[in-house]
Amino acid sequence: MGLGREEEVETRGVPVFMPGTKVRATRYVKNDGTFAGREIGEMLVHKGDVGYVRDVGVFLQRYYIYAVEFIERGTIVGMRARELHAENDSGSAS
Repeated sequence: MGLGREEEVETRGVPVFMPGTKVRATRYVKNDGTFAGREIGEMLVHKGDVGYVRDVGVFLQRYYIYAVEFIERGTIVGMRARELHAENDSGSAS
């Protein structure tokens, strides 16, 4: 008996981004209540914001979570690879 759609286990491969990688957010991120000191529903990251991967962690032994520092916003937010694009030094997406 199946449990529905099987999702890929990301951690079987290597992370998409490594610490120090410059990235651009592809989605808006609101506080779901897990970001201390900010109101629930408050916008933490805007689509298009540029940040740097500080660390790579694992969630539920399935997914890579990238701790991205958005310097202009003064926030460090955990994001999935599908929410990010690598950004080259000239400022255009790679």
